[in-house]
Amino acid sequence: MVIDIAADAPAEKRFTMDASVVTALAALAGAAIGGFTTVVVSWLMQRARAREQRLAHYQLRRQELYKEFIDQASMLYIDALQSDKPDVSGLMRLYAEISRMRVLSSQTVVASAEQIVKGIINAYLKPNKTVPELRQMADTGLLDPLRNFSESCRAESESLGFGPPD
Repeated sequence: MVIDIAADAPAEKRFTMDASVVTALAALAGAAIGGFTTVVVSWLMQRARAREQRLAHYQLRRQELYKEFIDQASMLYIDALQSDKPDVSGLMRLYAEISRMRVLSSQTVVASAEQIVKGIINAYLKPNKTVPELRQMADTGLLDPLRNFSESCRAESESLGFGPPD
């Protein structure tokens, strides 16, 4: 089948095209557009997936870091309430944890961690606590110096879109 584009034009200006060529060109164009679209969508999805994995990895690193800090700080705080002799190596481990936080965490979390270490050092400087004094501190909430830190960590996690753990 031959399609005559300009049937009323003079013979020297007529352009004829075979319908099978039009069909073949349309099929090739469709395949090229479809292939290009598939490649672009795949690339975008892979990029989004890689970003999600990277963010999840950083969140996991933060959680591990915060867990270690909380464990060490709570042990040092108990020691500070019961002893006048500071555990210098323990304090240095806490400062090392804070330095790691400076790389991964928000300034609010780092500031909260620094306040905890200052509180531990101040507790070493005060007289040792008796059991009734510890009981009174527990009743008034003074025995929980990590509360602000844990709330800062949770707020940071929520701001990054991770929300509270299930």
